[in-house]
Amino acid sequence: MNHPGIKLLELYIPLSGGVFLGWVLGGILPKQSPIYLGKFLFWIGAPIGIFGFLRRANLSGPVWIAPLVSWTAILLGAGLAWTWLKINQRLGKLPKNVASKPNQGSFLLASMVGNTGYLGYPVTLALLGQQYFGWALFYDLLGSMVGTYGFGVALAARFGMGATSYKQIAIAVIKNPGLWSLGFGLASRKVPLPEVVELTLQIIAWTVVALSLILIGMRLSQLTSLRGLSQISVSLCIKMLLVPLILGIGLTMLGMTGSPRLVMVLQMSMPPAFATLILAEAYNLDRELAVTGIAIGCTGLFFTLPLWLWLFGV
Repeated sequence: MNHPGIKLLELYIPLSGGVFLGWVLGGILPKQSPIYLGKFLFWIGAPIGIFGFLRRANLSGPVWIAPLVSWTAILLGAGLAWTWLKINQRLGKLPKNVASKPNQGSFLLASMVGNTGYLGYPVTLALLGQQYFGWALFYDLLGSMVGTYGFGVALAARFGMGATSYKQIAIAVIKNPGLWSLGFGLASRKVPLPEVVELTLQIIAWTVVALSLILIGMRLSQLTSLRGLSQISVSLCIKMLLVPLILGIGLTMLGMTGSPRLVMVLQMSMPPAFATLILAEAYNLDRELAVTGIAIGCTGLFFTLPLWLWLFGV
């Protein structure tokens, strides 16, 4: 592996460049453009990218651990955030707006749900290559995605003013094309394809990564409010520092080392997902707090990545 500083430079240039390009385009193109791009990536681009990367991913190790780590990270983040809320509530240190259920719902979501897809994939691919993409894929699709549209939706409904059912949650998970692409990709890994098809899949897959970064920039360009910095800083410390540190040490004690451990730590350390804003809007949670968490979290990622490479790099 190259020197960590070189690897970070190789990551930061395309990462910041893609997000900046999206930021610029977000101010030029119609406001509906991120919605259309997001739908294209969700239904077409990302599934093809997953299929393409999965054909060259190394699945020889115990990749089934990845979803378990993801669920543990989600529950740990939610547990730490809930504990902080209760302790400060008993001490009478919670401001009136923080004590409201909608605010607490957004606070909990920002502490537990990470952007392991649109942002986690590019980071993993840039730092570790396609060989360990399977770990990031399993972490996201069988962990984060299920946690977001399962536990996350239930929590949003509990603290917000919306309503949901187990049937709606199940439908949201089952109809996700990424899961279907995962299944087809696993089933066809040993089926040889013409070289031109393989090359085309790889080109599409990397194009999807670039479009994902552009989408992040476009969405960030539309964020207009940064309220609750002191409160969201606690949430981000839990999500992007405490949870990866605790579980990273735990994985080391359990005997997991090397690149698989680093993939898990990187995915755990991702900033709050855009799904937190989607859930906040759908269930009348604190939208401004969700916006602040996303914006500050994406910026903070540039400063936390060197820490994880230093502590858990290979």
